[in-house]
Amino acid sequence: MPVKLKLGNRTRKTFGGTILRGALIAVLGVAILFACIFGVLYFKYQKVVDDRLASGPLFANTAQIYSGSREVRPGQHLTAGTIARELKSAGYNGNPALGTFQLSGDSIQIKPGTESFHSTDGATIATEDGVVTSITAENGASLQGYKLEPQLITALSEDKGRVKRRLVKYDEIPPRMVEAVTSIEDRRFFEHGGVNYLRLIKCGVTDLVSGKKRCGGSTLTQQLAKNLFLSPEKSYKRKMIELLITFQLEARFNKQQLFEMYVNEMNLGHRGSFEINGVGEASQAFFGKDFKQLDLAECATLAGMFQRPSYYNPYRSPERVVERRNVVLDSMIETGAITQTEATRAKAEPLRLAPPNVDASEAPYFVDLVHDQLVQRIGDQALGQQSLRIYTSLDPDLQRSASEAVEAGMKNVDELIRKRHKKDDTSITYPQVALVAIDPHTGQILALVGGRNYTNSQLNHAVAERPTGSIFKPFVYATAYNTSLNGTELDGGVFTALTKLNNDAQDFGTGGQSYIPGNFEHGEYPGMVTAVQAIAHSLNIATIALAQKVGYENVAALARSAGIVNARGTPSVAIGTYNATPIDMAGAYTVFANNGVHLKPWLLASVRNPNGDIVADYAPEAKQVLDPRTAYLTQSLMENVMTFGTGAAARAHGFTAPAAGKTGTSHDVWFAGYSSNLLCVIWVGNDDYTDVSHGLSRPLQGADAAAPIWAEFMNRAIKLPQYSDMKSFTAPSGVQAVRIDKESWLAADQSCPNDYYISFLAGTAPQNTCSHMGESQQNFFQKLFGIGGDKQPEPQPTQPGPNTDGNAAPDVPGQQPQQKKNIFKRIFGGGDKPKTPPPNPDPNAPPQ
Repeated sequence: MPVKLKLGNRTRKTFGGTILRGALIAVLGVAILFACIFGVLYFKYQKVVDDRLASGPLFANTAQIYSGSREVRPGQHLTAGTIARELKSAGYNGNPALGTFQLSGDSIQIKPGTESFHSTDGATIATEDGVVTSITAENGASLQGYKLEPQLITALSEDKGRVKRRLVKYDEIPPRMVEAVTSIEDRRFFEHGGVNYLRLIKCGVTDLVSGKKRCGGSTLTQQLAKNLFLSPEKSYKRKMIELLITFQLEARFNKQQLFEMYVNEMNLGHRGSFEINGVGEASQAFFGKDFKQLDLAECATLAGMFQRPSYYNPYRSPERVVERRNVVLDSMIETGAITQTEATRAKAEPLRLAPPNVDASEAPYFVDLVHDQLVQRIGDQALGQQSLRIYTSLDPDLQRSASEAVEAGMKNVDELIRKRHKKDDTSITYPQVALVAIDPHTGQILALVGGRNYTNSQLNHAVAERPTGSIFKPFVYATAYNTSLNGTELDGGVFTALTKLNNDAQDFGTGGQSYIPGNFEHGEYPGMVTAVQAIAHSLNIATIALAQKVGYENVAALARSAGIVNARGTPSVAIGTYNATPIDMAGAYTVFANNGVHLKPWLLASVRNPNGDIVADYAPEAKQVLDPRTAYLTQSLMENVMTFGTGAAARAHGFTAPAAGKTGTSHDVWFAGYSSNLLCVIWVGNDDYTDVSHGLSRPLQGADAAAPIWAEFMNRAIKLPQYSDMKSFTAPSGVQAVRIDKESWLAADQSCPNDYYISFLAGTAPQNTCSHMGESQQNFFQKLFGIGGDKQPEPQPTQPGPNTDGNAAPDVPGQQPQQKKNIFKRIFGGGDKPKTPPPNPDPNAPPQ
């Protein structure tokens, strides 16, 4: 018995040991198998990470797009403090290599650094009572102007798709941003090895029980691994791969590097058609400031958006975003990052968002053009190889004014269309818009709006070719003035603003084909009209008659030399039937505003590498097209367009500074005008090329739609310091301005105070004065037969009201010009007002 018992215990022990050993071997086998599988997968995904890192930087290079240089001049309404804030926004004092400044009361001392866009020459700007009083160079010389450092407009990533990202370094990130992100996203980020196992297991169990894969549990490193290397799908396999890549990242980078990558990678919503990635871009997009300037509340707001950027969109759901921000602040209290007092103060702060108008803050149509030109000039590959600094022509303040003016102006256009819409026409078409503003003396594009809303449409109407309508007409009158300089006479006299033109219906057909155009309003201003009347009231027939006298091809040649390359020598060229873009027309008008010199509008100034070294510089294209006297005389006509013609609509909307301009109406409506320091072209039209007046009870004209937007823009511009010094135009030598009586078209004197100024080539102004307008040396028979005596201009209508526009004569109160009568009509009276036949197309003009 004892032996059996002993053997039995031994047998049981042996059996138990065998089971234990087997279990241990099985566990070991599983562990070895798991280790082998893990090792294979680890090295597999190590190669994935290696390949990704070897292919280039984790983030695509970004091109930083900068504005033009703002020039400070004595007399501008500007304070030293405002200049300091602008320099700080540009990076001065924060980056000594870029530049530094020292603010002392009402003066500021500026010293650009080695990486500045400008040379390192500094200056001291003194102000008093909000006005710049003097600018002094470092050597003590007095300066007439000083250019400040360009501002960063936006940064374009060369990622696939439309992504904006401004890369930030960890040591540049505000500590409050680090604390806000980690407190709400991953409190133990700086302590764990990449995986929070307790949190991961808890989420795994929750998902298994619920049957749904909704629980998070990922650390910042895991989220980074997913965003950089994996698809957004949710599966257990993908989770395993995510862990493997997480281990790789933790082994390769320290925590500061990982956090930097995380905040640069995270998507935080979108603006317009661009995705906003990273806190650097999000800070500018949502708050309009550099991320280094974010306060506690703003840091908490961005951190709260990380979880669900579309759901926590501050523009769509501000209350929801504020609630989420406060959750982040409470979390920061729990982690000890902030005190209850700091949180309470931050919670009381309202959301101070940048204006939602993406066109105003980021000039997307302009930036798209810059990108396109960069690709053409330096190539797509070169653009993506390094983080280039792109210096442009844009004025951010003026861009904001342009966008706001378009937004306000198009609301008025829409209201006009609704009021004039015919009830029997069920559909309403709301037109598109473009605004181009340039410096008339440099050609730089200062502001550009290519459409009503960039988010809805990225089609840039500023580069779309459209019939120019009556804004082309000044080139006809400029061509006529050229004949005066050449000594050529038209109908027995040198061309002046008072030259008589036939505005009666007439056939301008060529090649055996008839072309009988009409004016916008039939029957207005019949008979002979002065040139200044013809352009002021945009009379088609009289203008074509003048073009016929000076030569259609001469008109077209002048237009082509001014950048309207499609112009051809046909009768209808005179009334703008040929196409040009709004940018082209802005450039064309520089010949009038810039003493006859044509400047091709430009956007790109320079391309630099990250160290500030020049990659490429671009010089403006300039060409003398007109004699300065011709340019000024034509400009004088356009000043009168705004004084008593169709352009008076701009004056009616409150813009009173010296200016010249011209309205236009064809299928589309236009206004082109300029002051001494700013030129702006407005276009309004339909994308489908239909007439903007289709379906309306009364036509929409340039004076109705385009001129008010122009005035709205110029009224905003003149309030900016850099455009506040709009001055009167200065006449060149050989031109004289004469006061002309509005009724007799003779030189005005004390007996006829109802007058305005008209410019003449020296020696061509009328000699008689209005006080002698009633005197005549004709005898009875000369009066009867209309012969003999001094030939004086016939009396013309009094000043019209600002109620019309386009290729038309307006309704004018007062006396109409008298039509010439034959001998019987002179004796017995009679003579009906002639009717202007409906227009028929110029056989040589392009199809509309």
